[in-house]
Amino acid sequence: MIVDIYTHIFPGRFFQELEKGPPKLGNMGKRMRGIPKLFDLDLRFKDMDAAGDYKQIISLPNPPIEDVAEGEAASQLARVANDAMAELCQKHPDRFPAFAAAVNMHDVDFSIREAERAIKMGARGVQTYTNIAGHPLDEPRFRPFFAAMAVHDLPIWIHPARTSDMSDYKAEPKSRFEMWWCFGWPYETTIAMCRLVFDGLFDRHPGIKIVTHHLGGGMIPFFDGRIGPGMAVLGQRTIDEDYSKVLSSLKRPHLEYFKEFYGDTAMFGGTNGLQCGLDFFGADKVVFATDHPLAMIPVHVAAIDGMGLDSAVRQKLMLGNAERLLKMKLG
Repeated sequence: MIVDIYTHIFPGRFFQELEKGPPKLGNMGKRMRGIPKLFDLDLRFKDMDAAGDYKQIISLPNPPIEDVAEGEAASQLARVANDAMAELCQKHPDRFPAFAAAVNMHDVDFSIREAERAIKMGARGVQTYTNIAGHPLDEPRFRPFFAAMAVHDLPIWIHPARTSDMSDYKAEPKSRFEMWWCFGWPYETTIAMCRLVFDGLFDRHPGIKIVTHHLGGGMIPFFDGRIGPGMAVLGQRTIDEDYSKVLSSLKRPHLEYFKEFYGDTAMFGGTNGLQCGLDFFGADKVVFATDHPLAMIPVHVAAIDGMGLDSAVRQKLMLGNAERLLKMKLG
């Protein structure tokens, strides 16, 4: 049995709601519309059948709702998305046992209420993004949302959000060669993780469950020396802002908090980073994911199989950790 904990879907009803207004979808929206498997279930099921005994946890893809709408329009998009994903899970429980709910973080109170409503409909957590229309997740206004999810004891999927408008160099108006995606998304995830750790999230809510895409962005495990002992002198490189009390305000050595995150295996079939991420997070904090249909299922399975894992460790990655994280029987 394989449970793919991070896959994306664009339900038809959500498409229809998007088309009612003039959302600024940009290049990511156009890309999503050009991938039939995001909404054509027959095509999607063919891929799933080829993977054998295999199930998906579904969530919306980019672009974030907060980037394309505001106010009640954004909240309505989240409601429609959750209603549609809940309906898909009810119709196809052997395919989609659960979903990660959509929220509108422009309105934190709404997001807390909507998360609760979606959980009652079958969501086993929520998805948000590494930034909310350019605002970092450690802004104080978002704290009640994280507190509410800690009470639910269900995970928050954090998906990277970055577009070509965030340039590689100050002198240029846009990022080139899709570096905003290839390396910008791992950077986005890494920065979001750092901001939450240094803001004391895990001290306020010990045990809060956060799933980071692409094995913690792929950067934290590889750069554990830079984020660990390298950042032990936080503040000594900065002269115009006082960081001297950041690390002393934490209850534990700062590197330990990064091991509290979960990482998924959605690495486009890459193998070098998998072992690095598994070594860093540990076998209990890595979950299988593919990013399907934005990436193919077989290359991810083959990458795991090629690691020569102990059967008990492989079972954790492919099923056991997901069951524990989502608090439901999936096998």
